Amino acid sequence: MCKLFINADPELWVSRTHSLRIDGMVTSVRMENAFWQALAELAERDGMNLPQMITRLYHESIDAGHDLGNFTSFLRVCALRYLELQLSGDVPRDTRVPIASLDADRILASKSGEPATPEVVTKARH
Repeated sequence: MCKLFINADPELWVSRTHSLRIDGMVTSVRMENAFWQALAELAERDGMNLPQMITRLYHESIDAGHDLGNFTSFLRVCALRYLELQLSGDVPRDTRVPIASLDADRILASKSGEPATPEVVTKARH
């Protein structure tokens, strides 16, 4: 079992720091390359560069009322969630399909185990 992980490309766990500006404030985020790769792919799907996508995630999360005290952890979870949703088939592996084109309400309803609301079902049919 461990051989699958310890024989992976060591570059995947090398940490890299990216500096970016969010609302005029410069911040630095340090994560392993594997997370940066997933986030870069996620950004590219919707025609954004990495700083644009991270800024958007930040704003949308704040707007949703989340406390981003550990922003780096939030980004790691975003990267893992993206990969998990690809594995489950909720996000197509075809990276030409933008994330913004997906029915987030339907995907979230299916993950919660709750039936989709009629509005969500209607959206999914169109």
